[in-house]
Amino acid sequence: MNVNVSLRAISKLHVKQASNFLINGRRFISTSRILCQEPIKNKSKEKVSFPGATGSYFTNEIRFIQSIDPIPTYRVMDRQGKITDPSQDPQVSENFAVKIYKDMITLNILDLILYDAQRQGRISFYMTNFGEEACIGSAAGLDNEDMIFGQYREAGTLLYRGFTLDELMNQCYSNENDLGKGRQMPVHYGSKKLNFQTISSPLATQIPQASGAAYALKRAGNKNCVMCYFGEGAASEGDFHAALNIAATMKCPVIFFCRNNGFAISTPALEQYKGDGIASRGIGYGIDTIRVDGNDVWAIYNVTKAARKLAVEENRPVLIEALTYRIGHHSTSDDSSAYRPKKEVEDWKRLDNPLVRLRKWLEDKNWWNENFENEYRSSIRKEILTAFSKAEKLHKPSITELFNDVYDRPTPNIIAQRQKLKQLIEKYPNNYPLEKFKNKGKDL
Repeated sequence: MNVNVSLRAISKLHVKQASNFLINGRRFISTSRILCQEPIKNKSKEKVSFPGATGSYFTNEIRFIQSIDPIPTYRVMDRQGKITDPSQDPQVSENFAVKIYKDMITLNILDLILYDAQRQGRISFYMTNFGEEACIGSAAGLDNEDMIFGQYREAGTLLYRGFTLDELMNQCYSNENDLGKGRQMPVHYGSKKLNFQTISSPLATQIPQASGAAYALKRAGNKNCVMCYFGEGAASEGDFHAALNIAATMKCPVIFFCRNNGFAISTPALEQYKGDGIASRGIGYGIDTIRVDGNDVWAIYNVTKAARKLAVEENRPVLIEALTYRIGHHSTSDDSSAYRPKKEVEDWKRLDNPLVRLRKWLEDKNWWNENFENEYRSSIRKEILTAFSKAEKLHKPSITELFNDVYDRPTPNIIAQRQKLKQLIEKYPNNYPLEKFKNKGKDL
């Protein structure tokens, strides 16, 4: 290309893709666009040629864009459990639908028991899923080999995949059978067997990790995707933006699932952002985006299946924003009555309950009734309490787990720290409750 182009000729330049070129003897492949002298056919819609443009055209009008049309919210069932459009019926089997509903009930009762356990001082911390149980539909829309990066309210996803009540309780009690070896706060689950990455407390760290994991799957040629869960509060972190940008530019097979439950701890959504929710940000990054009724389990299921198809078959990242309402407190460290009226919470619980909605749908199909409801609630409550009692009686992990797994082989400073702890315990044996730990410290 001749770089000495006259000013008059520039007005007739057209955009084409660049190919190989040399700079100081080195060959480069351009991913931007170059200018070529070709006539402009439609001057009223002349395309912008600058490399940073992605489809813009020139205009003579000064117009600041403050908003676009509101993004619609996809739903399948209304609040009464009725399918609003028969073409969107998920067409699932009775066993499949009943399993999802049972998992939702299990999660609900599990939350009630463990929340009370924390209040009694039996576990240190807990976070409930009240009002957000329908998100289990997203687990049903995935393949079990798809990798999951969770945040705090994905216990339902784990239940659907087969995480046992014993495994849940062991983690919350940080006992000797805890898969995490007692190193995490309660509700920070993880399971290598179920392709569920261990949850970490710092907000939004899992989002860029999910993009990287998805890129690795793409390079390996695996026909799977990554699912990444987070709340709308996490979408205010810089990690969120970095993750979406890298996923879009590198075409990573990842689904970003935002649970927009209205509150980031005590901060209401309207104080977090002014734009059209979180979904509008996906569009800004060039990502396929959809908003869904987060209390409609079949809407979530349909959307997740469609998103997975895009991610796996076309390596296109997807952002799903599930609009819901957090019925419970943010965690056991929070009192939501300080920043929202109790009547508002009760109204949401009564008028738009995801469990009630699915139950009505099941009852319309004669797949569920009051007797089934009472029998299952009674039996699963007994199972949960049995697992609770077993986990509570187990020892804490061995004290040696403090030093294991930090490095492949213990480093000198780790060895020194372990020896120092052993000396302190021997010197002050009454200050350490060794009887609560596996092996009582004898393996130090």
